[in-house]
Amino acid sequence: MSQEKRVVNEEKKTLNPFAFASSKPVEPGQPGGHGGPRRRGPGGAGMMPGEKARDFKGSMRRLIAYLGKYKWLILIVLLVAAGSSVFSIFGPKILGSATTELYAGVMRIVRGDPLGVDFAKIGSILLRVISLYGLSALFGFLQGQVMVHISADIIYRMRNQLSEKLHRLPLSFYDGVTQGEVLSRITNDVDTIGHTLNQSLSQIITSVTSVIGVLVMMLTINVTLTLVGLTVVPLTIIMIRIVVGRSQGYFRKQQAYLGHINGHVEEMYGAHVVLKTNNGEEASVEHFETLNNEFYNSAWRAQFISNIMMPLMRLFSNLGYVAVAMVGGYLMVQGKLNLGDIQAFIQYLGSFTGPMMNIANISNVLQQTAAASERVFEFLDEKEETPDPEKPVDVEKVLGHVEFNDICFGYDPEKIVLDGFSLDVKPGQQIAIVGPTGAGKTTLVKLLMRFYEIGCGYIKIDDVDIKDMTRETLRSKFAMVLQDTWLFNGSIMENIRYGRQDATDEEVMQAADMAYADHFTRTLPGGYDFELNEDASNVSAGQKQLLTIARAVLADAPILILDEATSSVDTRTEVLIQKAMTKLMKERTSFVIAHRLSTIKNADRILVLRDGNIVEIGTHDELLAKDGFYADLYNSQFVAQAG
Repeated sequence: MSQEKRVVNEEKKTLNPFAFASSKPVEPGQPGGHGGPRRRGPGGAGMMPGEKARDFKGSMRRLIAYLGKYKWLILIVLLVAAGSSVFSIFGPKILGSATTELYAGVMRIVRGDPLGVDFAKIGSILLRVISLYGLSALFGFLQGQVMVHISADIIYRMRNQLSEKLHRLPLSFYDGVTQGEVLSRITNDVDTIGHTLNQSLSQIITSVTSVIGVLVMMLTINVTLTLVGLTVVPLTIIMIRIVVGRSQGYFRKQQAYLGHINGHVEEMYGAHVVLKTNNGEEASVEHFETLNNEFYNSAWRAQFISNIMMPLMRLFSNLGYVAVAMVGGYLMVQGKLNLGDIQAFIQYLGSFTGPMMNIANISNVLQQTAAASERVFEFLDEKEETPDPEKPVDVEKVLGHVEFNDICFGYDPEKIVLDGFSLDVKPGQQIAIVGPTGAGKTTLVKLLMRFYEIGCGYIKIDDVDIKDMTRETLRSKFAMVLQDTWLFNGSIMENIRYGRQDATDEEVMQAADMAYADHFTRTLPGGYDFELNEDASNVSAGQKQLLTIARAVLADAPILILDEATSSVDTRTEVLIQKAMTKLMKERTSFVIAHRLSTIKNADRILVLRDGNIVEIGTHDELLAKDGFYADLYNSQFVAQAG
C-alpha cells in the first residue's frame, strides 16, 4: 500500500461507510431524500420513479461511446436476442397446426373414416415446435452468458477507474461532498448501469422483436380477431399510467423515509453511549416512531395501489380472451378459421401484454441509466490534483531542513488563512505550533504534505521544492500521528504494520514497545493477533492512540508530524508517550501541533500563530518572558487547570 494512500487515509476517512447519517426528515424530491438501500415495488423497475438526467442525450451518447470496446459483442447479443424471440414466436403458430390436425383426426373418427388421427404428422409438427423452442432457449442462454460477461467487465473497469480517481482527487473535493454521495456513485450508480446492460438492454430488443413478431403472426391468422384482441391494449396502458402515477408519490416518500430510518438507527447505534449518558432514549424512540409511522403510511399506500395493477391486468386480459373466444368461435363456425388458429391466437395474445409493459417501462429504465451514467462521468471528470513532474527529483536521504518562504493560502480564495508565512526549520529541530482555533496550525501540515496547493511562495525540503518531487516520494518522508485516530478492521499486528508494509513481526513488536503499546497488547486475547472491530471500539481511546504512535515509530521517517497526539490519553500515559516521543524525535525534524502548552515546553522553537501569521516565535521561557499572546494562552490554561 502506497505512502500516499496511507497519509490520505490518516488525514481524512474519506470513504468511511459508517459515518453518521442525518436523521432529519427530508421531503421527497429534496437533496438527501432518497437515502437507504434501493427497493422496488411489485411492478418491477418500471413501477419505481427514475431520477432524470439533466442531459439525457449527452449522457447516453457518452455511455455508448464508453461501450465502444464491446460494440461487436453487444451487436452479437442483440442479434442473438432477436433470434431467440423470432424462434419462440413461430412456436404457437406451428403448435396450432398440430391442434388443427388432431381435431381433424378426431372428426374423421367420428365420421367413421379409417384414417383416424395421423399421429406421425402430429409428431413431426411437435418435433419442429420442440426444435424451435430449443433453439430459442439456446440463443437465450448464449445471450445471457455473453451479456453477463460484458456487464461484469464494464462494471469492473468502471469501478476500477472510480477507485483510481478517488486517489487522484484533491482533498478540497471531499470538503464539498458527503461520504454517502461518493459511495452512492461507486455502488448504486454503477449497479444501475450494470443492471441495464445485463438485463434491460436485451429485454428491450426481445420485447420490441416480440411485439412486432407477435403482431405480424396475429395478423396472418386473422385481421378481425387481431383488432378485437388489441382493444384491451390501450385500456391496459391507460390503467398502467393511472396506477403508476398514483403510486409514484408514495414510493418516493417510502424511499425517503426508509433512508431517514436507516440514518436515525445508524446514528443512534454509533452514539449509543452518548445517548444513554444524556438520557436521550425517550426522545430517540419518539423520533423513530414518527419516522416509522410516516414510512408505514406511505409504504402500505404504495403497495396497495401498485398491487391493484395485476388483478386489473388479469381482468382486461380475461375480457380480451372472452372476446377472442366468442369472435373466434363464430368465425370457426363460419368456416373462416381453424381451431388450431384460435389456440395459437390466444397464445399470441397472452404473450403480447408482457412485452408491451416492458416497452412502456423502457423510458423509465433509460432515464435511470442516463442519470446514473451522468453522475459517474461527472465524478470521472472532476478536476484532479496537479500532476507530478515528468522528471521528478529523486530524494533518497532527507536530513530534514524545511523552508517555508512567503506562503499564502486560503481554502476559499476570498478568505486567506496564511498570508506571507515564512519559516526556516533546521534539521533535527522540534517545532511546536500553537494558537487559537482557525489560526492555521493544521493548514501548515496540509501544505507541507501537499494535500493542498499553495497560492504563492514555495516550500522546500533539503533545498528541493516539494513540487519537484512526486507526492509518493514526498509523503514517504513523513510519519504522522493525528488527534483523530484511524484504525481499520484487522489485527493489531496488521494495523501497526500499516506504517511500513515490509516490516517483520519483530520490528512491529519493537515499535509497539517503544510506543508503550506492547504491554497492553499482550494482555488482550490473542495478543498481536487480537482483531479490532470496525470502529476499533473494543480498545480504549488511549490504546488506539498508542497504536497509531507505534505505527509512526515503525515508519521510521526523517520528519515527524504530531497533531495533538496525546489528547486522548490519561496523564500517566501522556508522560510515557512524551518519553517515547522524545526518543523518537531525536535527530529528526518534528512539527508538533499542541493545544495543551505544557506538552511543548522543551521544543526548540515555538511558533505562535494568529490569523495566519506568526505573531511570536521563541522558546517556552523566552515567550513567557515577553508576556505577550503566548503568555496569555499559557496562563489561561494554567489558571483553568488550577481552578
